[in-house]
Amino acid sequence: MASKGFEAPDLQKFIAALRANADDLDDLWRRPEPQLLPVPAMVRGFRIRIDLQRTKPPVWRRIEVPGDILLPRLHEVIQAAMGWTDSHLHRFRTSNDRNAPEFLTQFDVDEGDEGMLEDDVRLDQIIAAEGDRLWYDYDFGDGWGHLLRVEKVLDVPPPAPVCVSGKLACPPEDCGGIWGYTELADWVRGGYDDALRPEVFESTAEGREWLPDSWHPDVFDIDETNELIATVTAEPIPVVEELASLLELARNRGTRGLRNALAHPSTSGTTDVSVDEAADLTEPFRVLLDVVGDGMALTGAGYLKPTAVEQIAHRTGITEWWIGKANREDLTWPVWELRVTARTLGLVSVRKGRIAPTQAIAKRREDPQAILRHITGRLPLGTTPAERHAGWMALTVVANETPAELWEASISELLYDLGWRDRADPYRPPSPESPTLDALHLLAGTMRKSRSLAGVNTAVAALARAVIRT
Repeated sequence: MASKGFEAPDLQKFIAALRANADDLDDLWRRPEPQLLPVPAMVRGFRIRIDLQRTKPPVWRRIEVPGDILLPRLHEVIQAAMGWTDSHLHRFRTSNDRNAPEFLTQFDVDEGDEGMLEDDVRLDQIIAAEGDRLWYDYDFGDGWGHLLRVEKVLDVPPPAPVCVSGKLACPPEDCGGIWGYTELADWVRGGYDDALRPEVFESTAEGREWLPDSWHPDVFDIDETNELIATVTAEPIPVVEELASLLELARNRGTRGLRNALAHPSTSGTTDVSVDEAADLTEPFRVLLDVVGDGMALTGAGYLKPTAVEQIAHRTGITEWWIGKANREDLTWPVWELRVTARTLGLVSVRKGRIAPTQAIAKRREDPQAILRHITGRLPLGTTPAERHAGWMALTVVANETPAELWEASISELLYDLGWRDRADPYRPPSPESPTLDALHLLAGTMRKSRSLAGVNTAVAALARAVIRT
């Protein structure tokens, strides 16, 4: 016997009822906003235990923080205390219910979510007494949940966030959540026994190469942890407007590499360059200016003449490592790069087949400090966003005294944080190359060392700091 089903009038009534109650249904499923406590008249501190949920034995940290700490800063403290790298999204919520009130990040807002932004919310607007709790989720793919529980209210807040105890290492990033971490921990604790090796690795060598250096699930270093907390909570130095806009861009993207670089203690160092240091830094440019003199004709193809190339190569030290005669500019790239960079910096000009010092530098070419001031005023080089961004990242990396052998990798990482990608592979950081980096290489002595720069050149770092700081 066939089912009677809905008759037309009944169906119309049912649809009308759904429409009438649509607002009630929306209210039922809409996530409620967090309810904030009034800002207290006196700032106190909190001793908080952070437990990484579902870990056995438990991975935990105990921190002390001032009550007026804002949630974005608390997020940074949690990341450093636990040992995460802030490579994924996060969210705070005020309960463990399925539809718990939660705070949005700027990324969430940019994605169109509606709710309370975490940026201006203080911790003491959420918790106030012993036993109060707050939840913190990180990496929604691996699903790391953290429970923050107030163990003690401190009448005197700590001057800065600090970790006072903890146990066990943080799981490696992107390890596959709690199950992946458990397999890794068992494998490492078992002495890398092949019988315990996670199936995701084809060999022990592959697995050990993937693991963070010296990672062991039972090792926790409180001194290293507090160094990380101090780094992430340090305030960036005041910087010029264009670089400040890139810092804001990085912040909105949820990355902190640029912020950490600008907050590094070395970035606050001196900007002074001595007379002798200025002479050393500008030597290749002064050699070019001296060889060019008041001006000289170029070849028909637009290159320096062989005699000029030979003089420059000899006087700058290129001939000590260059293989070949070093007498043709088109076949001697260091000399060509020197001339191109000098022209970009406004030290020389090329007109009607002749190269000559620019008017701005002609009367100062014997003064190393004047040349250095001129160069400083031109950095960063470039007109396109790609060149400018790469230039600012190069100056930032050099300013915080990153060893020269790490310049390129560090610049690429910061550019990746700003959204730049390799042209052939969108999952890889971009090339760090830029006219600004070429200039910094020359200032650091690359012509004498075949680009094999290493260590910290304090004079170049001081110059970079002079450019980026207000």
